[in-house]
Amino acid sequence: MTLADRHWQRLLLQAPHYGELAEAHRDELLTLFALSDFAAEALIQEPTLLAELLGSQALHSDNRWQDYESDLAAQLADLTDEEALKRTLRRFRRSRMLAIAWRELLMGAEVEESFVHLTKLADTLICGARDWLYAKQCAELGTPMDGDGNPQPLLILGMGKLGGGELNFSSDIDLIFTFPDNGYTVGGRRELANQQFFIKLGQRLINALHQPTQDGQVFRVDMRLRPFGEAGPLAISFAAMEDYYQHHGRNWERYAMVKARVLGPQCQHAQGLTELLRPFVFRRYIDFGVIDGLRQMKAMIAAEVRRKGLEGNIKLGAGGIREVEFIAQALQLIRGGREPALRVRHLPEALAAIAQSGALDGERCTRLLQAYRFLRRVENILQEIGDQQTQTLPTEERDRLRLITAMDFTDWDSFMAYLDEEMAVVHQEFVAVVGEEKEAPAHLEQIWLDLWRTELDATELDTLLATQGMSDPAPLCAALLRFKEEYRRRQVGPQGRIALDWLMPELLRLVVASREPARLFERVCTLLTRIFTRSAYLQLLAENPAALRQLVRLCDESNLVSEQLARYPILLDELLDPQHLYHPTPLDQYKPQLRQFLLRIPEEDVEQQMEALRQFKQVQLLRIVAADIAGALPLMKVSDHLTWLAEAITEEVVNQAWAQMSERYGVPPEVALSGQRGFAVVAYGKLGGIELGYGSDLDLVFLHGGDPNGYTDGRKPIDSRQFYLRLAQRILHLFSTRTPSGILYEIDMRLRPSGDAGLLVSSLAAYEQYQQREAWTWEHQALVRARPIYGDDAVVAEFARIRRAVLARGRDLPTLAKEVREMRQKMRDHLLKAGEGEFDLKQSPGGMVDIEFIAQYLVLAHAFGEPDALTRWSDNVRIFDECVMAGVLTLEQAEGLKQAYLEIRNLGHRLNLSEISRKVGDDQLRAERQRVSQVWQRLLGE
Repeated sequence: MTLADRHWQRLLLQAPHYGELAEAHRDELLTLFALSDFAAEALIQEPTLLAELLGSQALHSDNRWQDYESDLAAQLADLTDEEALKRTLRRFRRSRMLAIAWRELLMGAEVEESFVHLTKLADTLICGARDWLYAKQCAELGTPMDGDGNPQPLLILGMGKLGGGELNFSSDIDLIFTFPDNGYTVGGRRELANQQFFIKLGQRLINALHQPTQDGQVFRVDMRLRPFGEAGPLAISFAAMEDYYQHHGRNWERYAMVKARVLGPQCQHAQGLTELLRPFVFRRYIDFGVIDGLRQMKAMIAAEVRRKGLEGNIKLGAGGIREVEFIAQALQLIRGGREPALRVRHLPEALAAIAQSGALDGERCTRLLQAYRFLRRVENILQEIGDQQTQTLPTEERDRLRLITAMDFTDWDSFMAYLDEEMAVVHQEFVAVVGEEKEAPAHLEQIWLDLWRTELDATELDTLLATQGMSDPAPLCAALLRFKEEYRRRQVGPQGRIALDWLMPELLRLVVASREPARLFERVCTLLTRIFTRSAYLQLLAENPAALRQLVRLCDESNLVSEQLARYPILLDELLDPQHLYHPTPLDQYKPQLRQFLLRIPEEDVEQQMEALRQFKQVQLLRIVAADIAGALPLMKVSDHLTWLAEAITEEVVNQAWAQMSERYGVPPEVALSGQRGFAVVAYGKLGGIELGYGSDLDLVFLHGGDPNGYTDGRKPIDSRQFYLRLAQRILHLFSTRTPSGILYEIDMRLRPSGDAGLLVSSLAAYEQYQQREAWTWEHQALVRARPIYGDDAVVAEFARIRRAVLARGRDLPTLAKEVREMRQKMRDHLLKAGEGEFDLKQSPGGMVDIEFIAQYLVLAHAFGEPDALTRWSDNVRIFDECVMAGVLTLEQAEGLKQAYLEIRNLGHRLNLSEISRKVGDDQLRAERQRVSQVWQRLLGE
């Protein structure tokens, strides 16, 4: 029995009377079932849809979208609860999507018709749900007003293909929520700020559309394009939006805004919003700077294709849908500021306007549009098979047959030949308009080709290498022969072999010129053996000599880098752009760049989100290490970058954990009222002291300010204490789960109240009580280095008050000195690694821990008299500076401590970079250690 027959039998079980269908209708259904599992499942789940379709004009009208709004309004008119709203929206979508698939798969409807109906359907469902929920919420909370007493609407910007009127069959929708003016609600039991009203409305709307039920979803909703992404509020005023795009808007947000469209009726507010955004998108001058930005975005997409192994992707691959969009956007943005005709959202209209303007020849635009229509039709049919968001060509024979049948091809090979021709046209135009930078393989002397391509024994290799000035070629000869043997044993494809034949001679030339050729060659070859079967990466190195030179340089300087690259080959993409590689992300850009990096991942794909976080960290680490090796970053700046990176990732982890928990349980009552999460992450140790190293773990403590007696407002209510506990567990899970790119960070929670025996998250009240009544002196020492790295203003301020009060408590100095000494000795007894004639940078007398303990002692001993100064900072250098100002250290002592601290840190950092032990010869840093010991004896000596 065929798949179509099985679907037919399942339908008859649900609706036996369809056995009496006319033969023509039955044949149509069997063809539809053969082509689309979605259509079959839709009719089996709701058999009455078939009678509705066959009994209406829906299958014979190409302008049926005109009835969408009135039809949905009639169905929503008598609804009273949100569960009924969800059922109605999902059933409405299913019936109209079925008609769209039927016409495209069976009746040859043009893809433009599908664009129109899919977009109009989305507009109708989104705006219909918004308007219904707005009326309901106004009745519950009052109506939001501006200062003049005018009601305020929620405006929704549709982005991407929704904004451009070209929605896919199974697309998610990118939205931005905004409202005209700040103000307050009128008519409710209590006054509520407009922003809080619209945030709550936005949450309800997302839930109505996005939440999977037994009827499925309406749309997957993605809100990450909003100002400040997931870290930003769900809805903001026009004024706040204008300020964001003027001061924080990025190039990629300009590209996105080309297609932005206010959904629903174009009222005065909608026109005002469009005018407000226009100066950000379209510059008054001819803007050729967009080309570089688009080229960089394309390079990022190419890296993503390699990263995910997206073979056969008609959207992201070379010559795919995205390249057509980039061509149009580049030409629109370059000239759109001066030529209003180019400010259109719909891509076919954009290509027509581009041809009319003369920016691109009319025939080339027509040819691009032909290729685009073909690719979009392929995309739509792929998605109509199972209502799945995919742009990847199928590998299963059945789905291939479905695709070529719907596309009117006789066999797969002829389809692929046509597809390749269309994509080649697109890519040729993309290179002509946007360009791409490629370097041909460098010309090589014959000796380097012979070393790799000729079968030579050890003696012959030795002789050849000796002619290049090597005094001891034997170790490199042995390593090269081992690598050749490994290469022969591996299944390397033809493309990989061609790439290696260009790559290896150039690599040998570079290696022989290095300080330790054999060591360097083995480091690089460890990586190459990992990517033997991934020809894209071998080609990347073979076709980009500059990238290969960067690889050799970094591996030569640091074993840490070579191991990272071997473990995570996706980092090789970073070698293509030395400008970025040796100039790490500015400190204030880690958060926005992380947000941009994650935009490509569906919000509900938790595994891909976790993997992307790890990939972002690895990429940024490589840039920091590269700049460090090149001498572009001093040690303190390296720690700053590592610290800000960790803070950006922590914020995103909390955002993701919060989204997952609130979707399941709702939020605590005070959060629903204030919009503040009532949660904070406090960093201790190296992260708290802003001295993070490459391998540092994160010492974290979680705090919340919630009411323990409150309950969340979701489908599965739990008490607030339980909510924050599960939030903390989820955060730890996101940090510590091992994905293909490893774990995110090692997290150490032992500094929380009561250590391993304590709760994962403490209320502010419990935390204060513990610190004041139960904490040991060493815990107060740790508190000196504590600072909040994430949290609402109220919780952060309360933590600061608690920390200041605890650190500034009056203490008996002899007792304090004795307790600090005892803790120092206990650590030394357990952790000192140095033997005879060795100095342990961290634990030996005069080492790093002595310096840290001196800083902590000084704060605990003297903050009572100088609370503002001595509790302000968490890092050692500024603590010592404040101690001088407070008169508890002399300038000479402080400078000696700071110099020792920096010298020890710098030496430890270099050892860490080369993955060498922190033990050095006892003759190292003697003067610095002596100064530390002298201060120790004066302050803490018995």
